[in-house]
Amino acid sequence: MEYLSDFIKILLPAGVVLYAMVITVKSFLNNDFEKKLVDIKIKSTASILPIRLQAYERVCLLLERISPGNIIVRLNVTEMHASQLHQLLNAEIRNELNHNLSQQMYISDKAWVEIKNAVEDTISLINKSYSATAPDARGIELAKKIIENSIMRQESPIESALQFIKNEIREIF
Repeated sequence: MEYLSDFIKILLPAGVVLYAMVITVKSFLNNDFEKKLVDIKIKSTASILPIRLQAYERVCLLLERISPGNIIVRLNVTEMHASQLHQLLNAEIRNELNHNLSQQMYISDKAWVEIKNAVEDTISLINKSYSATAPDARGIELAKKIIENSIMRQESPIESALQFIKNEIREIF
């Protein structure tokens, strides 16, 4: 019985010391792991942040390029028939969007939805304006109708998408 009592007197403090060592080593390893994780996140952010900002810049440029006023000025509408201009405008907008599809990887889902809505709304504006023009109309007449319909709107979807993107960028910084 005396051996058992002596054994417990030795084993109990040794167990407590061993348990304290395990907790200390585990805490040290967790802290080290967290520091390495933070370093990885910092390095990742440093390399991804410029790419994200470039993506936001490119989608802002996309929205500006497809706005009715800018796209009509950019294309030569004086020599075309309305049907040719209609097709060209729709093709140009779709090409601009297709050229920037990869940017959705770097921006938020909500921002991409806003951009797609603005693009589709712009196409809808062009289509409605085209259906309100005469079949034999010149391109300049369609251009005027698009600008008139664009001005009559209370809120421009392109402007609201740009505002949403600007606000999202401000949240990053």
